Amino acid sequence: MTQELDGTPGGALEDLESGPVDYLVVELPTERATGDVAFPLLVDLVERGIIRVLDLVVIRKEDDGSVTGLELAQLGDGSTELDVFEGARSGLLDDDDLAEAANAVETGMTAVVLVYENTWAAPFATALRRNGAQLVASGRIPVQALLASLDAIES
Repeated sequence: MTQELDGTPGGALEDLESGPVDYLVVELPTERATGDVAFPLLVDLVERGIIRVLDLVVIRKEDDGSVTGLELAQLGDGSTELDVFEGARSGLLDDDDLAEAANAVETGMTAVVLVYENTWAAPFATALRRNGAQLVASGRIPVQALLASLDAIES
């Protein structure tokens, strides 16, 4: 008999249908801290079932280096596309994670810390786990590095 994650009968960890989880730390320009052009695209990804937002936290790195958490309503004029994610907290991020994220943020800047599941990959990842496969390496190529490589090839 298999067990649910909480110990009750019914399933096993490898049966949990979930996709890979990624995070982003996005520093916002101070004059347009609402991200009004990009954030509707994030909402669209969620609505189409491509990703699932697990955590969305807004932080500000103060001039003295301290980190302050902000409410979504404190961005820009107080109304953003991110309002739909108000309270999106899975418990995965703790204060240490936010402090580490803040290390990537310039002093005096505001940033959005986003943790999301790639739900598009969940059936594939689940099938791999059920068949005993395991991920042994993963990575991401920054767009800037990819463009630089393509420019070098064309030169």
